[in-house]
Amino acid sequence: MPLTLPPLVDHHCHGVLRHDVDADGFASYLTESNAPAAPGTTFFDTQLGFAVLRWCPPLLGLDAHCPAERYLERRGELGAEESTRLLLRASGTGTYLVDTGLPGDLTGPGELAGLGGGEAGVIVRLESLAERTADAGQDAASFLEVFDHAVTAAARTAAGFKSIAAYRHGLGLDPDPPGAAEVHAAAARWLTDRPPGGRITDPVLLRHLLWSAVRTGLPLQLHTGFGDPDLRLDHCDPLLLTDFIRAVAPHGCPLVLLHGYPYHRHAAYLANVFTHVYADVGLALSHTGARAAAVLAEALELTPFGKLLYSSDAYALPELYVVGARVFEDALTRLTDSWTSSGAWSEPDAARVARMVSAENAARLYSLVPAGP
Repeated sequence: MPLTLPPLVDHHCHGVLRHDVDADGFASYLTESNAPAAPGTTFFDTQLGFAVLRWCPPLLGLDAHCPAERYLERRGELGAEESTRLLLRASGTGTYLVDTGLPGDLTGPGELAGLGGGEAGVIVRLESLAERTADAGQDAASFLEVFDHAVTAAARTAAGFKSIAAYRHGLGLDPDPPGAAEVHAAAARWLTDRPPGGRITDPVLLRHLLWSAVRTGLPLQLHTGFGDPDLRLDHCDPLLLTDFIRAVAPHGCPLVLLHGYPYHRHAAYLANVFTHVYADVGLALSHTGARAAAVLAEALELTPFGKLLYSSDAYALPELYVVGARVFEDALTRLTDSWTSSGAWSEPDAARVARMVSAENAARLYSLVPAGP
């Protein structure tokens, strides 16, 4: 049964480049590696690279699976802005919830939504907010006061918060909020030792950031699993958050476990047994490409259908919005066709779950007005 999906709510994504990019630069965004491809190879020869060349060339007037060189040539002919506009508008995305914590010449939420013909909201990255606060050169007491005010101010307009504690320390943090004296001492140490632009990695301060967001009651996104080599994957298993999840439960803050792969079944279990835990597999689906249906099926084994969210985790390349959407829709269609034809699911239930995961779950969680009809 063909699925009819509403405009997608992409609850975790990033800005795209405003400028043109050369072949090597383009290919570098097709991997989570921060190193060049091995000699004689290219990152186009990956599941994600093949997915880009399947779904994107027809949107720019070329045949699917055309050579990468021809695709990049056509992209250059159109220019960055026109290519971005065509690709974003073809992705079917109605709402973008944009993590604004990444550096670079990237579109902001309003600009992204304008190019894509949709709506946008902001997800505030806690670590970036703390680092910008520290850049002002304050002492520990002033830093903590200004950061606290910044979180409160952000909560008035943001859709939610995000933490990359998985990158900065790992998810095996003490689950309880640190005491005031402990936080002040950690801030003093960090501010004294911090080089210009230095990252926040102290586990006490990372816990303080997390609990500052928890107290707002807004959804808190947590990176888990797959990511670039800045993290240790074995430190990013969402099961390491179990005690933190229990500690957060009385505070009414929803926790959203991003990505998960290869621990997406662990994230599904946590979403199954804890009311305030949600999950997505956005980044995993794009990078597994032709195998995405298998990953999505595993996520749907235990995740309650009202608690799985769509995201692309697209960054830098508008192509990643297209791939995120098309791979997700293709995987979901394959699964629902299989389950309805076997009699395991009814067709009305399949259509309802597809709407929930595509848009309705995120609209409810983030208190959005759904885009489109």
